[in-house]
Order: sequence, then structure tokens, then C-alpha cells
Amino acid sequence: MSFAADRAPAFLRHPAAAPVGVFVAGAAGALYLYGTNPHEPGHWLPRCPFRLVTGLLCPACGGTRMVYDLMHGQFTTAWHDNAALLLAAPFALALLGRWAYEGVRGRRWRPSFGVRGQAVILGLAAAWTVLRNVI
Repeated sequence: MSFAADRAPAFLRHPAAAPVGVFVAGAAGALYLYGTNPHEPGHWLPRCPFRLVTGLLCPACGGTRMVYDLMHGQFTTAWHDNAALLLAAPFALALLGRWAYEGVRGRRWRPSFGVRGQAVILGLAAAWTVLRNVI
């Protein structure tokens, strides 16, 4: 732990503090997004910096629209927004759930991906980026 972490209040040092913070931030974002249609212009929503600079879609472009569509039961539209992210979402939610579960039990947990796992994830993201920009 760093010096600053040693001086943090005890509740912030608890292993559940980070996953609870992520959950609270995600819930607040979802609450705002539920009433804000990202398919329409003029809303205060973040824009993709990669797309602003290059004009190309990154692997996560369409993720905000996808989540909005899922929250409103529009599964086909969510698929068209970002199919790869939609397929990866259950795995990401499982990792978040495990992180929260271990934190509540008082244990710190960090997922570990080997070099091959990291290469597969990076390769899939790169292939998806190329595919969605070519088609």
C-alpha cells in the first residue's frame, strides 16, 4: 500500500469499498442513461475520444447506446449497436460480481489473465475494430 492509502479512513481500505464504489457509480450512470436517449443528439453523454480523433469506431463504440437499448428491452437494437460488447458483457458482469463477492467477504481479489488470455482479448478487440470499420 502507498503512503496515502495508509492514511485513508478504515472504511475506504476495506476490500469491498472499491466494488461498492463501482456499483454506486454504475447505478448513478444507469439511472441517468435510462431517461436519456443516446440515439438522439443534444444530451450530456461522453463521446468516444478514439472516434473524435480518428473518425473510426473503437471496440466499445456503441456501448452507451447498447446499454440504453438493453434497459428498454430492445435486444435487437442493442445487438446492432455493438454485438461484441453485448457478448462480452456477461463475462464482465461475472468478474464484477466475483470482485464484489470477495470484497464483502473481506478478501481482496484481482483477476489474473495469463499472457495467452491477454493476447486473445487484445486480438479479439483488434479484429472487432477492423471488422466493424470495414463492413
